[in-house]
Amino acid sequence: MATTVGTTPEFIKLTFRETIGAYLQLSKLRIVTLLLFTTVTAMVVAANGAPQLSLLLPTILGGALASAGASAINQYYDRDMDMLMDRTKKRPIPSGRIKPLSALIYGLVLILLSVLILGLSVNWTAAALAFGGAVYYVIVYTVILKRNTFLNIIIGGGAGAMPVLVGWAAVTGVVSLDAMLLFAIVFFWTPPHSWALALLVNEDYTRAHVPMMPVARGEESTRRQILGYSIALLLVSLLPIVVGTLGIVYGLSAVALGVYLIWKSIQLINERSLEAARITYKFSTAYLAFIFLAMILDTFLLPI
Repeated sequence: MATTVGTTPEFIKLTFRETIGAYLQLSKLRIVTLLLFTTVTAMVVAANGAPQLSLLLPTILGGALASAGASAINQYYDRDMDMLMDRTKKRPIPSGRIKPLSALIYGLVLILLSVLILGLSVNWTAAALAFGGAVYYVIVYTVILKRNTFLNIIIGGGAGAMPVLVGWAAVTGVVSLDAMLLFAIVFFWTPPHSWALALLVNEDYTRAHVPMMPVARGEESTRRQILGYSIALLLVSLLPIVVGTLGIVYGLSAVALGVYLIWKSIQLINERSLEAARITYKFSTAYLAFIFLAMILDTFLLPI
């Protein structure tokens, strides 16, 4: 195990297999997988069916590299903060398994490869959007917002929604109103999801002086904000039906998922427990996967 002196970890040598595992952990593969699912869904909806493999495969690869690269640079910048929090102190950099400079180079190389793969194999609009998403996450969210304002999650949510635009542009070459509505769903989903997690690890954020909503505005205000954004998310999620992008299968799913998230948010206000926050957080994760799955099912079962 690595030990720390102040805020500087004592680095340890790893086997080849351990090194690969550490870099994969640095990439946050679970988050990458969820983001790629939204990308693929946007491609399916944009293509009104299965997209061509010649577009699908490089888009998946390029999107994965952009997300992984941004995650690596995020952990490079947040390494001091990560050492202070129980939830993050075992990450590759604070645990001493990867040197900060190595993580930075790794992240930059992945983003560069992403741009080249998307630009040369898909189109330069998708490449620019993937690069923009990485810059949004690293510069706007991580560097500018995260440590300075409780609005960090509200404004920073656009970074996690960018993969939707990448997928849409991969198929169509443009960003349309339909794409922006899918973007809005992820954007409005991010605050209740992230704030439910923030309630669970509020002590960590307090210790690291990160002004997440529970730290800056208190837990009661955060619970009310989660409910408010859950209601807004339900309304936003219905817009693709209004404009005709998606149909009844998606619509019924969006209503059911949205109402259930609102119910969980009300329970979170009433119960005021870590268990309620944990349940809300877990369902919010499932919500995004299920609502985008509903888009795929709607597209294939009831093609426009």
